[in-house]
Amino acid sequence: MRVEHLLNYCRVYPCLAGMLLLSACATPRGTGDLGIIIERASGSVQVIETSQRTRLARISGLGDLSHASAVYSRDARFAYVFGRDGGLTKIDLLRGRVAKRIVQAGNSIGGAISQDGRLIAVSNYEPGGVKVFAADTLALLADIPAGSGDDQRRSKVVGLVDAPGNRFVYSLYDAGEIWIVDMRNPRAPRVQKFADVGRQPYDGTVTPDGHYYIAGLFGEDGLALLDLWQPSLGVRRVLDGYGRGRQPLPVFKMPHMDYWALSNDTAFVPAVGRHEVLMIDQKNWKEAGRIDVVGQAVFVIARPDGRQVWVNFAPPENDKVQVIDTLSHKVIQTLKPGKAVLHMEFTPRGEQVWISVRDENRVDVYDTATFERLASLPADKPSGIFFTARAHRIGQ
Repeated sequence: MRVEHLLNYCRVYPCLAGMLLLSACATPRGTGDLGIIIERASGSVQVIETSQRTRLARISGLGDLSHASAVYSRDARFAYVFGRDGGLTKIDLLRGRVAKRIVQAGNSIGGAISQDGRLIAVSNYEPGGVKVFAADTLALLADIPAGSGDDQRRSKVVGLVDAPGNRFVYSLYDAGEIWIVDMRNPRAPRVQKFADVGRQPYDGTVTPDGHYYIAGLFGEDGLALLDLWQPSLGVRRVLDGYGRGRQPLPVFKMPHMDYWALSNDTAFVPAVGRHEVLMIDQKNWKEAGRIDVVGQAVFVIARPDGRQVWVNFAPPENDKVQVIDTLSHKVIQTLKPGKAVLHMEFTPRGEQVWISVRDENRVDVYDTATFERLASLPADKPSGIFFTARAHRIGQ
């Protein structure tokens, strides 16, 4: 078919041109400004682009996305979505369709992609453990049960991240352990276990340089820190007993430590059961201060330049977002996007932040300098927002 005929076909059938992002009717594009929005109620995702703040495609059939997360292939062409029903779905962003989908467990909580981009690891609640798949075919390569010591009862796995050296690091919620898995030989994983790290590690993250892994503890006040450059030093407690002498509040939503809020050698983390953001001096891993906020922090994330930290909250304050200035350590802005703010994601250089407002069925885009709302996109009960810039960051 001649080029002019293809162009005429696209004019007559524009919907087809929009559906197939890499077709003869569509202008070829890169993936650097793309991302996905999880629509948790309908088991679907939107493919969006950040430059024009528009939706490019909507992909359905992804199962239970009530606690879904995603990672990207190193070329940012494919997104791997981890569903709560154990589903692992590989999405082709450019064609706007599912490339491959499997159900690998009964209840999963997240996943990671290896440093070389060849392996996808999934952390599971039921049965507890980690499964590792080939990124290209989703073929199972390794099944690592999360049994503790002589007791082979499985533990829920949380806080799974990638680390340099084709390793994965994660926490065992029920067993109170942290494991490092060396996957340089995918068929023969090598596991290093660290016991007695604290009660109920509920989430974990890794520093952007891959040096430290830190797990938040739900069963006690404190954090567990592991030096991934020197794992022989073992796990160290950080902020041990930070709430000592004060009655904790009921926890209505678990805080998240999916990625660090870092600025000027200071880490900002949510305090469990308190209306505070804790500051940690990364030079000595001691408390550097506390910032009072309007509610129990869920996500505490830093703008890419580190100049601001944005915080959202558990109910009943989950209609609000607060912005902390990282020089003064003060709250400089309180926004009220709407009911049930679940997630925030910065554009790669931080000029915008996208915020999911679940109960109002939309995603809002804010200017991070002026705090002006720039756009709103309709979405069906949106939760996680994930941009392709994550493809090039450790632990993302």
